[in-house]
Amino acid sequence: MGLRIAGGDDTVSELTPKEIVTELDRYIVGQQDAKRSVAVALRNRYRRGRLSSELQEEVMPKNILMIGATGVGKTEIARRLARLVKAPFLKVEATKFTEVGYVGRDVESMVRDLVDTAIRMVRAEEMEKVNEEADRAARRRLLDIIAPVGRRKKKTNPFEALFADSNAMEDTGITDDEEESERAEERKRRRDLSSRLDAGELDDQEVEIEVEEQVPSMVEVFSGAGVEEMGINLQSMFGNMFPAKKNKRRVSVAEARAILHNEEAQKLIDMDRVHRMAIRRAENEGIIFLDELDKVAGEDSRHGPDVSREGVQRDILPIVEGTTVMTKHGPVKTDHTLFIAAGAFHTSKPSDLVPELQGRFPIRVEMHSLSREHLRRILVEPHSSLTRQYSELLQTDGVFLEFTEDGLDEIALISEEINTSTENIGARRLHTVMEKLLQDVSFDAPDDVQDHVVVDAEYVRDKLAAIVSDRDLSHYIL
Repeated sequence: MGLRIAGGDDTVSELTPKEIVTELDRYIVGQQDAKRSVAVALRNRYRRGRLSSELQEEVMPKNILMIGATGVGKTEIARRLARLVKAPFLKVEATKFTEVGYVGRDVESMVRDLVDTAIRMVRAEEMEKVNEEADRAARRRLLDIIAPVGRRKKKTNPFEALFADSNAMEDTGITDDEEESERAEERKRRRDLSSRLDAGELDDQEVEIEVEEQVPSMVEVFSGAGVEEMGINLQSMFGNMFPAKKNKRRVSVAEARAILHNEEAQKLIDMDRVHRMAIRRAENEGIIFLDELDKVAGEDSRHGPDVSREGVQRDILPIVEGTTVMTKHGPVKTDHTLFIAAGAFHTSKPSDLVPELQGRFPIRVEMHSLSREHLRRILVEPHSSLTRQYSELLQTDGVFLEFTEDGLDEIALISEEINTSTENIGARRLHTVMEKLLQDVSFDAPDDVQDHVVVDAEYVRDKLAAIVSDRDLSHYIL
């Protein structure tokens, strides 16, 4: 279910905060404080949608600042939250932006990227609505290529036909009966090919189709804020003066049908409407995840041509506060876009940010470091857990992986020890450990490996003990 935003075509999720947390629990272990905060922020969007239009403009989103080391789930929470409600989502690093006056990406580019993401989402949804109609049109075009209509034409001159008498047909060499018989044969042939096409019998055969050449509409220009991307559609500016160029391609029938389906679907949707809907969705439902905010906090370097950290913060400030950014699709307001910032804050602290920017992130959430128990749960509890991923991958080669309880305990123990003795990278350590643990099985499958592999504590120690015991080696390998 969903609620229509006043003046828009988009929907806001009606999930309650508890339901949102329950859904996030399927993918992310622990971090309940962060889950509760983002759940409330999301629910407030639904609540705002039920207010009067006048009051809606006054209710601003409560942006969130997540504080915690890498690998504890900051990005995953934000990404899963956006997927849950099908909201436009963009992850950017604060360090990639530069202060005004320096060559590089300006902060407004994050809003332009968010709009582009929203356009892709809305266009996909609109194309899905016309899927059946586009499929019929693509099928007709494909049939015309495979079995063209009217292969034999009567040999008549169109100008002579104006003065011809009723007996002119006799000069063509084709009688009415022969022509009707040929048409009937052609219709029968098309019906037969149509049935075979629908049954997939022709999928592997090759056909030649004409495809419109996709000319990139993006060019780079230099502006006062640095290098920006601008979309210029020359064809729409000059009409038929620059007609779309078509290239002939020889592809399989299955691929041709997909290409033609995409072309027909594109013709059926109103791109102006798509742009309007996408802008509204970006404005009211967009989520921008601003990572590594701690890297632009702290004392500025006073020597050399370094970009001012405080200058980058002050450029980010109006975007987070709410401003209007000009994009190639029209003006976009960021007043109601939800910003989720994150950072480890090892060498700096949130209070090192400029006061105005601090005030725009009123909700602070401290992410907890992952314990051995958390790592153990991450291996099996999430919907797409690591153990499930590796099991499914190797099963395609006929190898059945069985993870025992003591084997999972050993993996979690080793991962925790490496995080403690080297750099703590949180759950990302599990990826490194699992890849090293199953390297031999993955390499030998399906030729030189048994069908059933049991990953128990002994197996884990046998594969990893030598590396873990050698501190210097573990720094490089794990």
